[in-house]
Amino acid sequence: MLSLEEAQSRAQDLVTAARRAGADAADAIYACNASTNVSVRLGALEDVERSEGEEIGLRVFIGRRSASISASDMNPATLATLVDRCIAMAGQAPEDPYAGLAPEDRLLRKKLPALDLTDPFEPEPAQLRERAMIAEEAARAVPGVTNSEGGGAATGRSQMALATSHGFAGAYAGTSHSTWASVLAGTGADMQRDHASHSVRHIEDLDDAETVGTRAGHRAVARLNPVKVGSGVMPVIFDPRIGSSLVGHLIGGIVGPAIARRSSFLLESLGEALFDAAITIIDDPLRLRGLRSRPFDGEGLPVERRALIDRGVLTGWLMDSASARQLGLEPTGHASRGGSGAPGAGVTNVHMEPGTVSPGELMADVKRGLYVTELIGMGVNGVTGDYSRGAAGFLIENGAVGQAVSEITIASNLKDMFRALVPANDLAFRYGMNVPTLRIDGMTVAGG
Repeated sequence: MLSLEEAQSRAQDLVTAARRAGADAADAIYACNASTNVSVRLGALEDVERSEGEEIGLRVFIGRRSASISASDMNPATLATLVDRCIAMAGQAPEDPYAGLAPEDRLLRKKLPALDLTDPFEPEPAQLRERAMIAEEAARAVPGVTNSEGGGAATGRSQMALATSHGFAGAYAGTSHSTWASVLAGTGADMQRDHASHSVRHIEDLDDAETVGTRAGHRAVARLNPVKVGSGVMPVIFDPRIGSSLVGHLIGGIVGPAIARRSSFLLESLGEALFDAAITIIDDPLRLRGLRSRPFDGEGLPVERRALIDRGVLTGWLMDSASARQLGLEPTGHASRGGSGAPGAGVTNVHMEPGTVSPGELMADVKRGLYVTELIGMGVNGVTGDYSRGAAGFLIENGAVGQAVSEITIASNLKDMFRALVPANDLAFRYGMNVPTLRIDGMTVAGG
């Protein structure tokens, strides 16, 4: 794997070559990753996988025409051909009045912030195998667990470098450590499956393998003997594992490209109170050791902590440069970039601020409702906000979580759900997007 300096230099060299070949402007992104994954099943080693890869992407501009191309072969002759092909493609592309690099005066010029994303420790495959074994063994030891889909442990490192022809060059790296287990409980047609996992940047922050496995086993056993639920309108409590998907739908409705295409259910909602005044949702790309932290965005702009929802109010759109130009606005440092193609827009570490009541207090007055731990299907319309998804979880009766339920559908409209949403106080930072337990009253539930 290249050093950060070498990765940055490789991107800069490609940009320089594109300019010499006749491009008016260009940017290049280099990405590489290496990972080791060990999986076991029923106490035996199942797979040891080591993967390494690198890719470089070039985007060139000739006037308002642009093209992008990528390659995984870093041979100098291949990269020279890459430049020539990209220039030729751009010459034949249609004009786009919004195409172009990020505004030069907004580029990140300061020293990159230190985010503590890399762990010098890299476990050996034997250590990964031991962790995987412990996780699966702990899961299988839970009474009621009858079979296993396996346990696993992984480690990885990734690097990214970006260079532009108008003065930005930067690179950063990140590491990952993870453990998982997935098991089945019950027998025959009554089998139920569940899993648990944990991923972090630094090994010292990782849950111990036994905890991960035990959690997976208990989750699977708890789902045994599901009952049917009669249809009706009732409160729905979302487990933090899946409640973050609601914030994901919010994000999908406020990214610049969706607004520019006029294809969002939140198109006319800027500055409006979408949630109760107690709700604040934060995007924080600078969180130390964050799973999605980054020192700059996909176009070389600085990033900062920002409230997407501030005391219930939608504060603005998430803009890359192209959608910002189309809307007559300024980019917000939310550009996201892959190896090829133009940047899009997206978020980093997102969380909803916790509420003031415990999960138990949140459901204490629920006579009959649902505690949802799994969502199935993608029945969400991003243009209208209509929401309908399959679900599984547990029945809530008289304020207590009871029997497992499955084969149910929950439905509403996202705007109505946002207005009714109430968070508990159990926020924990375990994923790229984190929420506490959430309650939404007035959802339509259809039983199987």
